Amino acid sequence: MTTTQDIPVVDAQGLRCPLPVLKLARAMRLAPETGTFALISDDPGTATELAAWCAQAGHGMVAQPGRFVVSRG
Repeated sequence: MTTTQDIPVVDAQGLRCPLPVLKLARAMRLAPETGTFALISDDPGTATELAAWCAQAGHGMVAQPGRFVVSRG
């Protein structure tokens, strides 16, 4: 995990769902004090999977092509 502008970035390029969402969930568990994370993924299924996970967990999500910003709910 790297950081961009003080936001941790989870790089999940090359991974297929559900691995990008699982990798993000793990990063969020390991850094409970952090409120916002960025996820980079090139899997087209990530948008759908991540939206469902965020809705279930109560997190907010902003999607851009290949990049997602998730805020704790």
